[in-house]
Amino acid sequence: MLNESGKQNKDRLIKDLIVSVNDLQNKFQRDDGQERQWLIQNSPTPIIAQLVKDMTVKMLHVLSAIGELEPVNGITISKQFGFSKGNVSKITRRLADKKIIIFEYLPDNRKEILFRTTQLGKEINLLHRTLHEKIDIGANHLLKRYNEDELRFLVNVIQETLHTSLIHSETNEESNPLCKSASHTKVESDIDKATTYSDDINEVIELLNKLDSRNLKKAKAILKDVFFSVYED
Repeated sequence: MLNESGKQNKDRLIKDLIVSVNDLQNKFQRDDGQERQWLIQNSPTPIIAQLVKDMTVKMLHVLSAIGELEPVNGITISKQFGFSKGNVSKITRRLADKKIIIFEYLPDNRKEILFRTTQLGKEINLLHRTLHEKIDIGANHLLKRYNEDELRFLVNVIQETLHTSLIHSETNEESNPLCKSASHTKVESDIDKATTYSDDINEVIELLNKLDSRNLKKAKAILKDVFFSVYED
């Protein structure tokens, strides 16, 4: 059982981590712009640079999926990469209009459309892949600072976050320090605000609430280093 001082410390760490999660979401949004700028600056030709400038992040991801699986239909892209069928249809039309991909039809089934990348699409995919290799190298370099136990802890937290749904989970309010007294009203308010961002944030908060103070400190330090330091070099 945590004493009152331990409970207050845990509440403070949870609040700090909630703020960090919100900042993390904002960072991902900023990084989209940073990645796009890198792609534009490192494009092999002005034509590629202009195409990348006009493409959304979803367009880049769908193009990457096509390049990985081609020839591929929209249903396969939707199932394997989590895009809605409507988004795939809309985005592939835009990619085709820009001559980045082409449509192919099966001889015996004109309703079945397959997508292939053009030379422009291949060059954009290569550029995009180079960017992510650069990011992977930076992340790998950063994570080597941690020992095996710290890395295992981080992997476990991320995997549990990805596979836990708070919408369908039962919460034991008596064991939850956020629900025990009115002194935690501010913490609950912060959590309520965080839930407006995404279900993912809700899941992270639930997982953090299960940690003791020592592991909360560890999680906070790892989150800061892993997600907020990759692009600083």
